[in-house]
Amino acid sequence: MPKTESRPLAVHEAYKTRALVLQGGGALGAYQAGVYQGLNEAGIQLTDLAGISIGALNVAIIAGNPIETRVERLQQFWNTICQPYIGPGANPLIEQSLFQINDLARQFLGAAHAGSALFVGQKGFFHPRFPPAAMVATLDPSCVGHYDTRPLKETLESLCDFDRINEGGLHVSVGAVNVRTGNFTYFDNRKTRLTPEHFMASGALPPAFPAIEIDGEYYWDGGLVSNTPLAKVLQQRPEHDTLVFQVDLWSARGPVPRSLSEVGDRIQDIRYSSRTRFVTDEMRAHRKMQRLLREVLDQVPAELRDSHPACKQAAELACEARSNIIHLIYRHKAYEQHFRDFQFGPATMREHWAAGLQDISNTLAHPHYLAMPDNVAGFVTHDVHRDEIEGKME
Repeated sequence: MPKTESRPLAVHEAYKTRALVLQGGGALGAYQAGVYQGLNEAGIQLTDLAGISIGALNVAIIAGNPIETRVERLQQFWNTICQPYIGPGANPLIEQSLFQINDLARQFLGAAHAGSALFVGQKGFFHPRFPPAAMVATLDPSCVGHYDTRPLKETLESLCDFDRINEGGLHVSVGAVNVRTGNFTYFDNRKTRLTPEHFMASGALPPAFPAIEIDGEYYWDGGLVSNTPLAKVLQQRPEHDTLVFQVDLWSARGPVPRSLSEVGDRIQDIRYSSRTRFVTDEMRAHRKMQRLLREVLDQVPAELRDSHPACKQAAELACEARSNIIHLIYRHKAYEQHFRDFQFGPATMREHWAAGLQDISNTLAHPHYLAMPDNVAGFVTHDVHRDEIEGKME
């Protein structure tokens, strides 16, 4: 038989773990869908998906469908939950016409969408509870919230194959907070059979949404404790060379506020992005320590290394695995205000989606970003926006 030539290994395939990590951020989550579309079109095959809040819902859609229909299902999901019941956005022609006028018109449209979400909810996602929870003295914990999220369960069940999520080969994990204990919990498809409730729990942000009951315990949005599941991916055992596409919806960098409205914007950005920076810094230091410990052990005589209890324990902690974090961060526009995370609407959603697709396309235009780290720490981060800013400052 003729010899078959093997395909050259793509740069990203050198990593045993290739993960997509998705942060919380409500309506901004369409940006993450655009990033996934770009990864899909580039042929980057993921092994792990981790998400919190809206990131968890995007994870459910991606993991719950075969690769050839994932983008289509994401589009169906976002087109469903971004259809307002009332207001100018309810008419596609009026919506698009207003959006194209100027920033002031976009501000008006955004405020209309936010108001619509507050007063009547979002199709396929949530609707106001009646009677309002505030008017009832005592409620079942699953009803203590301004909105009813049962429409979201129906949407997830219609767009996701949960058998595929649990058996489809992708490692899936989503974060939530146990309301009773206050402890952060990851629901992992390697340990638990995931259902719509696990993903809904990750996005059950109080007091808007009620806690979700799972096996007798109640859970709230994971973003209350940590808005990024990066540590979950990087601390897996055994540790492997890992490439992470971390998609954040809140930017740590931003101007000093000059109005109370801008103060609200910066509070949201700092609150939800600071843990991302903290986790990245901690993991870089952790990885450097592991690699240095391995180098020290290599200097110890073999007979002592294999017999001394301290050396054995050190060997369990040591690691040579390398980590490459490709950071993509949504940069909100000047006309987007403090309610942008519940500013649902078709035109805004499409803009967020296009921004994610553009950012991952710009990122992948730098192939060296995907190269295996060769520094002392074995840990690198890349952010195309940060590099552009620093390049202009040089």
